[in-house]
Amino acid sequence: MRISEAADTWARELTHVRRLATATVRAYRSDLRDFAAALDDPMLVDVDLEMLREWLWRATQRGDARSTLARRAASVRGFFAWAADEQLVPLDPSLRLVSPKRGRTLPTIATAPTMTTVLDGARARAVDGDPVALRDAALLELLYAAALRVSEVCGTDLDDLDRSRRTVRVLGKGGKERVVPYGGPAAEALEAYVVRGRPVLVGRGAGTGAVFVGARGARLGARSAYEIVSRTVAPALGAAAVGPHALRHSAATHLLDGGADLRTVQEMLGHASLGTTQIYTHVSAEKLTATYRLAHPRA
Repeated sequence: MRISEAADTWARELTHVRRLATATVRAYRSDLRDFAAALDDPMLVDVDLEMLREWLWRATQRGDARSTLARRAASVRGFFAWAADEQLVPLDPSLRLVSPKRGRTLPTIATAPTMTTVLDGARARAVDGDPVALRDAALLELLYAAALRVSEVCGTDLDDLDRSRRTVRVLGKGGKERVVPYGGPAAEALEAYVVRGRPVLVGRGAGTGAVFVGARGARLGARSAYEIVSRTVAPALGAAAVGPHALRHSAATHLLDGGADLRTVQEMLGHASLGTTQIYTHVSAEKLTATYRLAHPRA
């Protein structure tokens, strides 16, 4: 069996059995395509450690980031571990494959006053009832209020909203469902959009149960949500581009700054590991250090 054929089988297992996120499976599949192409799609049993090292070395020479190299190594390690378990190869050639450690970079964070300015501005643009402006204001408010991933907010249906209790049910990574609260401003923006804006947009196209829809009435895609966030938030941060994850990062940091405990924030974000959530304590610590250096006479 060739690498490409085995990789297709593995990708199906990741999707349907392990239920990994679509973006994760796509990234792993892309790495294996690259590996197969670099070596003219060899037979699975012919791959050895030196081939894997050569492939990563070429990626290093191209200037791939450490995080990309780490993911590529993880992709082939996971793939060959599966192949060994399925007895498609006699031995796992990736067992001694070493890759650079993934560099951890702190996420983009907007201050609480900046978020207030951004969100108030979005709602001000919706006061005349323009359906797109109402949608954009509601989208921004919900992303920040509930600290959602863009895939989660775009995948939300009307039935997932409990507008009386101010909660939203979302499907996170690995198909894990959670219920997240949101506050008064988000509730007001959602109510205005669902009652006055969404019916106009849905009326322009095929019916859909999605909360957020595009100008033609279909479910809003992740790329469109990214563009909405970027053109609204990036100018306030002086950045060239800012994605929806910046609102999630900001919300998590502001929760911790406001006294929320780490476990609660972990549950709200839907993180499987507490270690993933702990990056936001690093952000808060940096903020504390900067404030200390400015304010303390013996800093």
